[in-house]
Amino acid sequence: MFWMNRTKLLVLVSLILLIAASAVSKPKKMQHVASGAWGAPHIRINVAQRSATIDYDCANGTIDGPLTFDSKGRFSWRGTQRREGPGPIRVGSESDGRPAIYTGSIKGDTMTLTVKLTDTNEVVDTFTLKRGGAGRVFKCK
Repeated sequence: MFWMNRTKLLVLVSLILLIAASAVSKPKKMQHVASGAWGAPHIRINVAQRSATIDYDCANGTIDGPLTFDSKGRFSWRGTQRREGPGPIRVGSESDGRPAIYTGSIKGDTMTLTVKLTDTNEVVDTFTLKRGGAGRVFKCK
């Protein structure tokens, strides 16, 4: 009788561990950010099907690839950021921008976005945007 109870206990523990392991290893279901505008003071993002363009005060940027987020609303997107300055641009001084990573989360119609330059680890800024918001951007040009 002791061995039967021990065997049942081992089977039960094995089943619990198997269920726990399968729950942890499930891939997170990714969702796409709907196309359209997101805005806030000092930033505006226009999301297309496979990329996005960003306008900030005195800067602009792009996000490459489809914009997806996980089941908890978290995302991490790669792209570029370009600083702008007042006045004309000198010949040969234009750049393709600096590599940037855009991280944050989406909850309903609100996006929290942090912009970080990957070559220097400089955090540019953190923004809270609303879906459908026009944003108000002040350009240096």
